[in-house]
Amino acid sequence: MRGRGKLFVISGPSGSGKSTLLAEVFEKLDNEYFSVSATTRKPRPGEKNGVNYLFKNREEFEAMIDNGEFLEYTEYAGNYYGTPAEPIIRHLNEGKDIFLDVEVIGALKIREKMPEAVLIFAVPPTFSELEHRLRKRSTESEQKIRERLETARSEYKKASEYDYIVITGKPGTACSEIISIVTAEKCKLIEREYLLREA
Repeated sequence: MRGRGKLFVISGPSGSGKSTLLAEVFEKLDNEYFSVSATTRKPRPGEKNGVNYLFKNREEFEAMIDNGEFLEYTEYAGNYYGTPAEPIIRHLNEGKDIFLDVEVIGALKIREKMPEAVLIFAVPPTFSELEHRLRKRSTESEQKIRERLETARSEYKKASEYDYIVITGKPGTACSEIISIVTAEKCKLIEREYLLREA
């Protein structure tokens, strides 16, 4: 009987609603683990080490790179961000399902190292809805919004390399789709082949 957990990697452009979606998923599922990324950026007010991020200084982070401790990492706006491999592998081996919230390039790097990873791309019902969500925040300049939309367009072009697309429209619907994906993945032949060996 297979006891290993499954790795689910969720990506989507800024404004796609990934954080809200994952919070809803975790309320419905049990036996799952949300991987905490490491970063060299300073904690924001209210953020806790080990909960929001693993906060590292640059020396510590670069030592982790040299030691091959990341599934993927990137440098953005002068700070490193990365996904530590050890807790993911440990929790998978314990039979827990892992959820990662990782941008597109990082997700594809994870797929290279762990081909069994299930990649899910989360998007609003339309691109105009995505723009509406970004503008509704009223926290960023017009230039920043345009940059985010341009990044989103490039991310959409990579979506064909994912296994599933989830639409973050009506509340509850996207969560149901994620749970359906988890169920479907656990019903695959490779997951239940042990049952056939008994015949």
